[in-house]
Amino acid sequence: MFRLDGKIALVSGASRGLGLSMASSLAKQGAHVVLNGRDADVLKSRVCTLEAQGLSVSAMPFDVTDSLGVKRAIEEIVREHGHLDILIANAGIQHRSPISEFEEEDFRRVVDTNLTGVWILAKEVSKFMADSNTGRIVFTGSITAEIGRPTISAYIASKGAVHALARQLAVELGDKNITVNAIAPGYFATEMNQALMADGDFNDWVCTRVPARRWGKVDEIGAAAVFLASDEAAYVNGHVLTMDGGLSISM
Repeated sequence: MFRLDGKIALVSGASRGLGLSMASSLAKQGAHVVLNGRDADVLKSRVCTLEAQGLSVSAMPFDVTDSLGVKRAIEEIVREHGHLDILIANAGIQHRSPISEFEEEDFRRVVDTNLTGVWILAKEVSKFMADSNTGRIVFTGSITAEIGRPTISAYIASKGAVHALARQLAVELGDKNITVNAIAPGYFATEMNQALMADGDFNDWVCTRVPARRWGKVDEIGAAAVFLASDEAAYVNGHVLTMDGGLSISM
């Protein structure tokens, strides 16, 4: 079950963290995975690492906020491989500031990457998936879309919208055999969270609040991506899969 042999997958934000883990997991299940990020040199290094493990991967550097660049990249992937079956729209950024000090420029920058970039990717890949009458689109959301936290208003707003977008596109694209779902991670030990992990009080809070009593391991998210990308998940549509060790249901 959950094999992805013959599938072509694009994973944005795949140069590190959750994106790299999901890309690796998809490739281990037989997919050819196109890794996306903005730094071509970093992507090249990641490709070499995964190829050394016997995995089928390639790199496609572009900025998800560049609509023309996204369009060209996806067209190139389809030209080279003939189809594009799976999109993991994972690229995202964070900015922390109290609302009274939050600059509008920073708010727009976060929303542009975390929401508009996701929308652009979904728009462009859905055209080819519709032609093939099949496809899997998975967004990376966040448990913060459901529970608030100080200083990250732009991030929370963008991720809440991503969850809503997954549900809306699930309805719009469902008759074309395209499913659209989201994964809502909790606190994972990623590069983005290094500062939080180094904060003793915050680390203790996470380990106390989460019933699992620990941060999520980066390599644990890949199984969720594989499931939602698989043929076995054909009737899972418009769902937000929470992966937070139980944090969001714990008082």
